[in-house]
Amino acid sequence: MKLPIQLDESSRSPIYHQIEEQIKALIVSGHLEQGSSLPSIRVLSKDLACSVITTKRAYHNLEEKGLIRTLQGKGTFVADIDTGARQLAKVETVERGLMHAIHTGRQHNYSDADLVKLFKELLKK
Repeated sequence: MKLPIQLDESSRSPIYHQIEEQIKALIVSGHLEQGSSLPSIRVLSKDLACSVITTKRAYHNLEEKGLIRTLQGKGTFVADIDTGARQLAKVETVERGLMHAIHTGRQHNYSDADLVKLFKELLKK
């Protein structure tokens, strides 16, 4: 299975973190169901044209968070995540994205009212 992961090399976010966040989003949104097989570290690194060490770190972090599990000799799979943990991960991910947008807006001297107006306009698209 090829994962729909897009890397932004111009982003300040490290590649491993981009991979980690996108796989996490696929899992908590239900696009990757419990027990789904993930590509091997080598296959994913080849698909994304990045280092094996980078994908290994992303998988390691996801495993530490309990989102995936690796079975020696069998592969890596989406772990069983309870509904509360899945909902919490969703909220945290969206909050982090919105905080990043707010921070970017404030760096460009947008007022809170301007940011709310822009956010509402973007929701309509």
